[in-house]
Amino acid sequence: MIQGTASNAGKSIITAGLCRIFYQEGYSVAPFKAQNMSNNSAVTLNGKEIGRAQALQARACNINPDVRMNPVLLKPSSDKGSQVILNGLPAGNMTVKNWRDFKNKARVVVEENYDNLALEYDVIIIEGAGSPAEVNLKENDIVNMGMARYANAPVIIIGDIDRGGLYASFIGTMVIFEEWERNLVKGFIVNRFRGDETLLGSAHDYLLEYTGKSVLGIVPFIPDLNLPEEDSVSFKDGSYFTSTRYKLDIKEIIKIGVIDLPYISNFTDMDPLMQEQDIEIVLIKNPEDLEDTFDCIIIPGSKNTSNDLSWLIKKGFSKKLKDIKETGVTIVGICGGFQMLGKQIMDPECVEFSINSKEHHLSGLGIIDIETTFYKSKQLARKELIHTPSGCQVRGYEIHHGISRLKNGKVIIESKDGLLGASTTDGKVWGTYLHGIFDADEFRHWFLNNLRTGKGLPILDTPPSIYDIDASLDRLADVLRKSLDIDQIKSIIGL
Repeated sequence: MIQGTASNAGKSIITAGLCRIFYQEGYSVAPFKAQNMSNNSAVTLNGKEIGRAQALQARACNINPDVRMNPVLLKPSSDKGSQVILNGLPAGNMTVKNWRDFKNKARVVVEENYDNLALEYDVIIIEGAGSPAEVNLKENDIVNMGMARYANAPVIIIGDIDRGGLYASFIGTMVIFEEWERNLVKGFIVNRFRGDETLLGSAHDYLLEYTGKSVLGIVPFIPDLNLPEEDSVSFKDGSYFTSTRYKLDIKEIIKIGVIDLPYISNFTDMDPLMQEQDIEIVLIKNPEDLEDTFDCIIIPGSKNTSNDLSWLIKKGFSKKLKDIKETGVTIVGICGGFQMLGKQIMDPECVEFSINSKEHHLSGLGIIDIETTFYKSKQLARKELIHTPSGCQVRGYEIHHGISRLKNGKVIIESKDGLLGASTTDGKVWGTYLHGIFDADEFRHWFLNNLRTGKGLPILDTPPSIYDIDASLDRLADVLRKSLDIDQIKSIIGL
């Protein structure tokens, strides 16, 4: 089991890398995370919802994502509540108190899914959540040391040295642990290190002397890994878009702004764009940021579309976006962003609106002529369709409440199951329900060439760049093999 000193310590990526290593060595291996809290999710082949990190880890194992890998998914929809996804399907919106009362039922589901998965695979790499040393969460824990005890899993704790205070966090975690918890811990991993490893020797000696546990490896900071992240921490602080590739000698770039919604979800839709060398992506937090010159503005997905739409309007984004539209800048909405671009959102079943609300509808930004109605049933499906304007095949998945109907404009992605994408008549503003639409290399190439043409730049006639997650997973595995004591880790597992 991989646990961490904090959120965003790198648990998900290290887990994915270990999954790929054991797959490469011929083991049947699967990931498992009992309880995930994330608005970045993916859809399984049978239309169930799990954390996107577990879908990535499944790919590292060369298996299809399976709801057993993440039986509980909490999707924050407000400061005090989340939608609870149980066995891949919505179980309701719950406050913290509701969730605590529900936890015993969730524990049974977690244990059943783990037992079932463990019977099928040689190795299970379990991922923890946040920090296992949060004393207020330790009682009735089902995702960290409580899960490790149930599975009798040896634990490796990782920490992000780039954030500072790492060794204090390692030691503090061990101090807070009870004796049985300390006995399950077999070592530590230092993550995201930059510099001379020999400088860490005295710290590792102290750590071993104080805890009796050794450091099993130092993983370097890996630039431009091009793997989707699950945690929104790096997105919110702006570091998500930081990259060395912008140091290249490129005279003309395409500038894309992504609006930082309070309840943003599936921000990893932008990952394929980030790998392009003449693309700069900027996080937009205020409407004043739109004074800069952008070639495209993206409104991403949202876990609470109505709240984020109200936030956009209150902050003053509505007028700014309409002004930008008149200048010919491309505007794109994905999932919740697509709904926000429409004329109206109606919620007769109170999916997002309060039951006590006098009105169950909200005016949208009014840029695309669609109306959306929320229903309690959720649209969950993987799709592979044709994007009509380009003729390119696109693929991805839809995860949303709501059905949209186009009144005027163009259908750009049509499915027998309903509207998946539409645009204004001139095509400059468009939206889609399809998460992962930019993963398709040919479509992304077409889309970016349209932006280049709009800026007066020549189109790129070269073949499109390849968004290859498997190559990135192999690269990650190579780095971990050089950085970690894999033989010792295998011995800890019992292989």
